[in-house]
Amino acid sequence: MKFSIRHLTQRLFFSVLKGFSICFLLIICSTSLFSGTTGKLAGRVVDKNKEPLPGANVILTGTTLGGVTDPDGYYTVLNIPPGTYEVQFRFIGYATYVVKDVQIIVDNTTKVDAVLQEEGVTTQEVVVTAQKPVVDVNLTSTVATVSDRQINALPVQDLQDIVNLQAGVVDGHFRGGREGEVQYQVNGVSINNPYDNSSSMKIDRSLIQEVQVITGTFDAEYGQAMSGVVNTVLKSGTDHFSWNAEAYDGDFLYSSGGKRGLTYTSHPLSTQSFQANVSGPTPLPQTYFLLSGRRYLFNDYLYGTRMYVPTDTSVTHPTGDGKSVPLSHSYEWSGLAKITNKSFPGIDISYQVLFNYSDARNGTWQWRFEPDGMRKQKTTSYVHGLDVTQLLSKETYYTLSLHQNYFDYTDWAYDNFYDTRYDSAKPPVTLPNSDAYYRGVDFGRFRQKTNSYIGQFSLLSQVTREHQIKIGGEFQYSDLQFGEAGTLVYLQENGQNVLKRYLNLPPDYPGVQFYKPISAAAYAQDVVEWNDLTIRAGVRFEYFDARSTIPSDLANPANAIAGAPLSYAKRTTAKTSYAPRLGVSYPITTTSGIFFSYGHFYQLPPLRDIFDNANYDRLARIQAATSDYGVLGNPDVKPERTVQYEFGYKNAVSDVLGISVNLFYKDIRDLLGVEFISTYNDARYSRLTNVDFGNVSGFTISLVQRRVGIVGTTLDYTWQNAIGNSSDPAETANLAEAGRDARPRQEPFNWDQRHTVNGSVTVSQPDDYSVSVILRYGSGLPYTPAIGSGFGSQIETNSGRKLTNFLADLRAEKGFSIGGVGFSAFLRVFNLFNATYFNGYVFPTTGSPDYSAMPYLDRFQLANPQRYYSPRKIEIGISLSQLASTP
Repeated sequence: MKFSIRHLTQRLFFSVLKGFSICFLLIICSTSLFSGTTGKLAGRVVDKNKEPLPGANVILTGTTLGGVTDPDGYYTVLNIPPGTYEVQFRFIGYATYVVKDVQIIVDNTTKVDAVLQEEGVTTQEVVVTAQKPVVDVNLTSTVATVSDRQINALPVQDLQDIVNLQAGVVDGHFRGGREGEVQYQVNGVSINNPYDNSSSMKIDRSLIQEVQVITGTFDAEYGQAMSGVVNTVLKSGTDHFSWNAEAYDGDFLYSSGGKRGLTYTSHPLSTQSFQANVSGPTPLPQTYFLLSGRRYLFNDYLYGTRMYVPTDTSVTHPTGDGKSVPLSHSYEWSGLAKITNKSFPGIDISYQVLFNYSDARNGTWQWRFEPDGMRKQKTTSYVHGLDVTQLLSKETYYTLSLHQNYFDYTDWAYDNFYDTRYDSAKPPVTLPNSDAYYRGVDFGRFRQKTNSYIGQFSLLSQVTREHQIKIGGEFQYSDLQFGEAGTLVYLQENGQNVLKRYLNLPPDYPGVQFYKPISAAAYAQDVVEWNDLTIRAGVRFEYFDARSTIPSDLANPANAIAGAPLSYAKRTTAKTSYAPRLGVSYPITTTSGIFFSYGHFYQLPPLRDIFDNANYDRLARIQAATSDYGVLGNPDVKPERTVQYEFGYKNAVSDVLGISVNLFYKDIRDLLGVEFISTYNDARYSRLTNVDFGNVSGFTISLVQRRVGIVGTTLDYTWQNAIGNSSDPAETANLAEAGRDARPRQEPFNWDQRHTVNGSVTVSQPDDYSVSVILRYGSGLPYTPAIGSGFGSQIETNSGRKLTNFLADLRAEKGFSIGGVGFSAFLRVFNLFNATYFNGYVFPTTGSPDYSAMPYLDRFQLANPQRYYSPRKIEIGISLSQLASTP
């Protein structure tokens, strides 16, 4: 069936128009959020008799931001970038009131009230220091906000390290959800790669101003996520010149022997990092820049010996140079360039480009004697775009963003498909009675490329003192490419071994496939802040069109069955969804409060899954009563859906101690799974569709102890029960192929860690020294036990539990200054106690990584140190920065 661009545009227009209409109706009925990159300051200014002071000026020192109080003394300042500010309150006849260290948080309201004294009472400024509440009783869901100050004090290096420290997060899984259910954003715009729904960027901590990790329900502004949101606000240039730099070196440190069975050899330059930032004004009026760059070199702790080269033919006569070579490495460039212009009244214009490049090798133990035969992985990714924010009035502003997300990944031994080294090396061959290769090269070749264009618009207005309305929409077009970049097959022809090359020969050798899906969304939200009550309500409309085809008759998909009704290519249908969101918080006292939140969350499965193996022409040779055709893709699937419920209680026990208790439940439906299709000739094949399901229940208890003297601590405990009928979309098909019971049942997901504890202890003296330790404990993930090998040996899926695990990381820092330059020497230790196990591999016959019930059959795996966790790693470095001048 043919379709035109005009037809596509009309369908999209009317669907989006319908979504916007519903959003506007919701606004009229009352019922969001602030910008995904800024926060809000609000409060009341009164005199000593508690009478309002209308017309008082509120000024954020060093910025152009501020406001004026209304007749009742209330004020609101919108669109404030996150950070720490000094706020001045001024009124004729009254002494200036100054509040220092006011922290502005993304998507949140910071409340600061002021009581002004008449000048007859005092002629000096009244200066106080704001103190962030130990718990925020106005939040309507579970949100962790981590500032750049906090990040700098922790033994973390990049964004993912920060995310994994949050309560409810287990190795990237948010509260029991599958991987790829989290929306990663930079400055309010998605950086997810729709190929696998993961972040396309690796963000160094030096670039981060603030990170907001939402593990509970989230507002209607955020879409294409079912489990959580990670919104990162990057640093910007300032009106004064500043710079900083950091360099460190590291190596692994462990004892020889032990469980890993390795002989320790020092490699003092195995980890190197060099990073620098510079920012300040440009020659253009009110135009500021930020430049940041980083070079990172990493060699893993496992080394091989280049005894052989890929073209060797003799076991006893190797031609390698015998050098020690790291099996895995990653050599990276990354950075940020940003320019901001504020020369037009009420308008901020910024352009930024964030980039990553890596040249890596993910080695395995089998290549320890012939490392040059392994594939290499190269990644080039960048996110760049233009953002415009215009203040229409002191109560209203809009933001327009136009971005491009580019990601290019290759995985092969040689760049050229026709490289003659493939012919001379041939496929890998192992040594006698060993799993180690001594000749050959890995024939695998894979490429994945995504080029996405995103347009986003939002309008925010403080309609009344109590209501803040936000509406917005976004559109995304993606050019997606992935697949085998040519297939190499070594076979016999006329009695001789011959290497055959197949490139773009569907259906058996389809090569790299091309897809151009589109998506759009619209939302409306209202934040009601009435007295002590906070309500956040909204709705989101989403549209997706795979712009692909499927067979019209699944019982004869390739027209290969004689006499059966013919099938034709039928266009996939556009998918729409409507997602209501609601959150309510109510303080019980000035220091405690409760909240409830509820929402529907939709997300398209990774496009990798729905488009992979989606050419049904491979069924052209379908035979009666057969079923071995692999799992076929299905570009006509619906969005997956999760309904979340959350209830919480927060209490500031004292000025320095806060406790939070959150209960959550997730009902997960329409997950990608497998259905079995019978054909007219009684053959059977499997394809992906929305059939899997699950649910997650649990609670989190968090304690925060603000620094008392020199010591501050945090502690959180999460209990969860994450169960469903399968952990992987293809799991049902795999069970059927293995002759096991494939009927739906509820079992623990692979990532169902029942008990998780995260803790931190920080001992510090500001501007002098700090020592922080992060502690992590997990009760162990599920695994499937076995009583032997071969058919029927496996017991019930995920009925066993792996070992409990514990990790500790440390950072120590000492600061000093010389001639206007601040220096900081630091030490970081990862895996402080040299743990050998942390949620890794276990033998299915024993549940232990150390031994097997069948030592002969598992002899190669028993000799493989990669089944253990990476050993202790120590990094030593120094950072330099320009000290702020004192007026």
